[in-house]
Amino acid sequence: MSEAASPGLTAVVPAAGIGSRMGASCPKQYLPLAGKTILEHTLDALLSHSAIAQVIVALAPHDTWFETLSVARDPRILRVQGGAERAYSVLNALHVTTGPWVLVHDAARPCLTHGDLDELIAAAMASGGAILGSRVRDTMKRTDGAGNIVATVDRDGLWHALTPQMFPTGTLKRALEEGLALGALITDEASAMERAGFTVKMVEGRADNIKVTRPEDLSLAELFLQQQSARQQARPD
Repeated sequence: MSEAASPGLTAVVPAAGIGSRMGASCPKQYLPLAGKTILEHTLDALLSHSAIAQVIVALAPHDTWFETLSVARDPRILRVQGGAERAYSVLNALHVTTGPWVLVHDAARPCLTHGDLDELIAAAMASGGAILGSRVRDTMKRTDGAGNIVATVDRDGLWHALTPQMFPTGTLKRALEEGLALGALITDEASAMERAGFTVKMVEGRADNIKVTRPEDLSLAELFLQQQSARQQARPD
């Protein structure tokens, strides 16, 4: 699907986490990366795509960093209060969403490309819901509580779940509400939809759509952003 043919969409970015594994003095989404914060790169990737009309950012109640970013003044951005868990942050955003479709993207995935967005939007609208993912390439092991290997897992058909994840707004809202009410483990939007009995389409995305989780991920994300910028500049007008 080309950007010109895509409808106006709402993107939700849960950004209320603290990212304790980074060991930083601020939430990881506000760490510097290639001249901006991680969150600014993430929001830029979404706002620069013509299919996306609005971005709802779910922030922690004590967040004092977001308002200092220039992107915070973009009229297409709406802020809501985040929750203690990702699912509550997304649900708070869905309560103020009026569009029929929503896509949810991690705040700490700054390397999203428009090509992946195009593929996701087309697949979601054709199938009723889809997520980006990358195939598992390494040998998979299962361990016990003591860290001992108990089995080698067949990686055939296994995927790493990425974001964005795109679904009809009302359907996702109900799936999250029902799952949370029953105390179900909801690790991403797809898990709520799966639990509610819906089939979710997997769309193979780029492997450089990484989530910045540990300090070493910062240099890797910067390299990917530089490579993406170089490819963009090398394209003929």
